[in-house]
Amino acid sequence: MRTGMLALALGLLTLRFLPALPDASWLLAGFVLGLLLLPFRSYPLGLFCLGLVWACWSAQWALDDRLAPAFDGRTLWLEGQVVGLPEHRDGVVRFELRDAVSRRGALPSRLRLAWHGGPPVQAGERWRLAVNLKRPHGLVNPHGFDYEAWLLAKRIGATGSVKAGERQAVTQGLSAWRDSLRQRLLAMPAFGREGGLVALVLGDGSGLTHTDWGLLRDTGTVHLMVISGQHIGLLAMLVYGLIAGLARWGLWPRALPWLPWACGLALAAALLYGLLAGFEVPVRRACVMLAVVLLWRLRFRHLGFWSPLLAALVIVLLAEPLASLQAGFWLSFAAVAVLILVFSGRLGAWSAWRTLGRAQWTVAIGLLPVLLALSLPVSASGPLANLIAVPWISLTVVPLALLATLLLPMPFVAEGMWWLAGGLLELLFVILAHIAEWLPAWLGRDVPVWAWLLGVLGVTLLLLPGAVPLRWLGIPMLLVLIAPPRDEVPTGRAHVWLLDVGQGLSVLVRTREHALLYDTGARFGDFDLGERVVVPSLRTLGIQRLDALLLSHADNDHAGGAQAVIDGVTVGKVLSGESHNLPAALQAGPCQSGKTWDWDGVRFRLWRWPQAHSGNAASCVLMVEAGGERLLLTGDIDARVEAALLASGWAPRAEWLLAPHHGSRFSSSVRFIQGVAPTAVLFARGAHNAFGHPHPSVVERYRQHDVQIHDTALEGALRIELGAFAPPRALRQEARFWREK
Repeated sequence: MRTGMLALALGLLTLRFLPALPDASWLLAGFVLGLLLLPFRSYPLGLFCLGLVWACWSAQWALDDRLAPAFDGRTLWLEGQVVGLPEHRDGVVRFELRDAVSRRGALPSRLRLAWHGGPPVQAGERWRLAVNLKRPHGLVNPHGFDYEAWLLAKRIGATGSVKAGERQAVTQGLSAWRDSLRQRLLAMPAFGREGGLVALVLGDGSGLTHTDWGLLRDTGTVHLMVISGQHIGLLAMLVYGLIAGLARWGLWPRALPWLPWACGLALAAALLYGLLAGFEVPVRRACVMLAVVLLWRLRFRHLGFWSPLLAALVIVLLAEPLASLQAGFWLSFAAVAVLILVFSGRLGAWSAWRTLGRAQWTVAIGLLPVLLALSLPVSASGPLANLIAVPWISLTVVPLALLATLLLPMPFVAEGMWWLAGGLLELLFVILAHIAEWLPAWLGRDVPVWAWLLGVLGVTLLLLPGAVPLRWLGIPMLLVLIAPPRDEVPTGRAHVWLLDVGQGLSVLVRTREHALLYDTGARFGDFDLGERVVVPSLRTLGIQRLDALLLSHADNDHAGGAQAVIDGVTVGKVLSGESHNLPAALQAGPCQSGKTWDWDGVRFRLWRWPQAHSGNAASCVLMVEAGGERLLLTGDIDARVEAALLASGWAPRAEWLLAPHHGSRFSSSVRFIQGVAPTAVLFARGAHNAFGHPHPSVVERYRQHDVQIHDTALEGALRIELGAFAPPRALRQEARFWREK
């Protein structure tokens, strides 16, 4: 049985690694082959085929439910029902709409919408909305967050911005009840931690600030503030323990066998908690795992620990094959597997604190390969923080918050418990802040496959019992995982990364021993592209220090993320064409026109229009030359500045040209294109941007001059090996079945 479940699980998991989905004929052949093999000894291969076919068919169903290309970027009137709990933050309402209909044509079954300055939206309501719809699209950067995979895993077929709308009906139901409960809970004071308590009760994390999430990420305690297996298991354990205790003390009715009732009521309590939390995928996954464990406890104890875990894995993937696209899926099952490996088969009893401490450091080591493979931050302070936070949250904050929710009909008692839970949560955040300041999280470098596999072997050795011979060999193997070999840049060449930061710009130029960043992307409130895209990309590429940060000018889309970059990595000096208009904290120096320098055989040269005082015209232009191949970075200069650049005698001929001002129609003049004579032009812009960049006339101009066109909105981040005269590497072209080319 275990072999069959393992084969079925491998078939379901294979979906995550497919570059493209097989067509219908291959799926049919796989289904028939799987059925034919089931009666024979080769049945594991048959189960593998059936699992793979089911996963591929489910994924294709989700892909087919995406917005039709004809509606991409268009504004349509539609009507649908709000599902889940809407998020209200910074004047923006974000919510999901289900079963939307429009007279213009069929729409995806689930939409994710944002309404800037919109009215309050409640769960369960029906709305008629004018929405600018877009097909799923995300930024694609080196080992960055894959937004398109996340949307597909949630089966969201389109995103959109609401332009106008009117409420059609207020409906009753579970979603509406949960939303009204959220409002009641948020209205009760709790030391400003009402949002955190609501996250623990209802699974709605929108009340936590960006700073809160950063603190939880730095201390490896994010799992404590989302309803996960830990919270579901805690409640079930309390119910089970209560019934077991009553039976031991002779207080449980003898006519009722205590074990079946304990297992049944524990599962019922977990399901009710899951229902309260909206029964999202992580909660469903936790409930399935708990149900399998309770069934194992009741009937199948002889199967050991691994069979229940494998059974839960199969059930979760059969119910939702796309779960393997989510990081939480891998982390939750990996954490349970590590704990089973560490604690099963050990002799003797351990104290509670020793057990908790061992669990924390072994999980930290065991999850390290998973976190690095998923490009997630690794918290060095996680074991210590969790040693404090796990019992703190599990034994005090969560029980008090749940009791306060149950006792809402008794306002005085409920408010007191809620207030106390909030105070305890606030005190915990103060402690976590000190821990994070002492030992923040780090993001590992890109790890080669061979180094990752060696690291997995080392982690496994370290987690084995102490009596295992040569267990110490796991330490050097683990070090290879933590500090993998660096991708060296040859002397006389430069590796250039044009990052995908949407409607903005950020370019990394790296030589053998130095690195320069040209612009940092934008910042919109709490959403800082410098923090979320640029810094993670720098760290995964092994960049801990920038010798120079060059901000072409002070516009938000070029310099908005500068402070986050300075906070995230060490920066030698900051230069800008508009240094006087940048925040004083950046300590930016002026762009000195004509300044040149050499790094590792790569030549850099600056230029700025002397007559420009501020604005786009003051952009600092950078020429990079490696091995006779040139790259010209132009900021947001317009046709006037282009003419001045040509007249300056700067001789700006270059093989690679960053299109001035993202391809605005007031730039990239014919004379400038002829003067630079580029082989290829790079457009840095966001899909469906409000400015219409690049302008069709500009694109046509480059085509008429036989210039190759590369566009971050279509190709994602671009890597150029300057000095090799080779075509660029476009990350969006790397095969992923969920990613549009």
